[in-house]
Amino acid sequence: MRVTAIIPAYNEETRLPRVLEAVRAASLVDDIVVVSDGSLDGTYEVARRFDGVRALQLPQNLGKGGAMHVGACHTESPVIVFLDADLIGLTPEHVDSLVEPVRCGDADMTLGVFRGGRRATDLAQKLFPFVSGQRAIRRELFLEVPNVQFARFGVETQITRWAVRQRWRVKYVALYGVTHPMKEEKLGRLRGTMARLRMYADIARILLDGRAPAQATKRLFRIRNK
Repeated sequence: MRVTAIIPAYNEETRLPRVLEAVRAASLVDDIVVVSDGSLDGTYEVARRFDGVRALQLPQNLGKGGAMHVGACHTESPVIVFLDADLIGLTPEHVDSLVEPVRCGDADMTLGVFRGGRRATDLAQKLFPFVSGQRAIRRELFLEVPNVQFARFGVETQITRWAVRQRWRVKYVALYGVTHPMKEEKLGRLRGTMARLRMYADIARILLDGRAPAQATKRLFRIRNK
């Protein structure tokens, strides 16, 4: 079963190469699509330099959900695996561990949860694992998620919430030694804090969406590794 890795990226020219190296070496990934989401740096050019990588440049920033949706529409692989462009410590084995349960039909979606990377990111993902950006999923199911292209940084919450409502088989995968830089480290204290607040606002908007049953929200918060 063919597998495509989709990497949404915004201004990640310095961090993207290490992620691409790991994904290219993963034995279960057949194709890689990098979606530069209106990046203002050399993200698109960096992605183009890697053999076996298809680089897409969006003319304007659509937000993470929009970039993920564009990537999914540019492949016909039955299984897609989403990965953040700024990961630290990612290995080919991590990628394969996300893909294998979906590829083999044991899960409809996997969620990668950081373990043993750094205290801040470990704690955040222990408390809120459903916001993880590292996940493999059946492409047909991803494309059924309502309004995913408009969810921006709330996209992971939107997907997981829909998965709960539709009773997908979801498996959590520990990603030992993986982490990512904090927004304040990437953008500086002021800009990073503002970006974090915008991210929280996107997530809150999805969680508080009155169109979804309250029971789904409660079940979403109860999801944990077993």
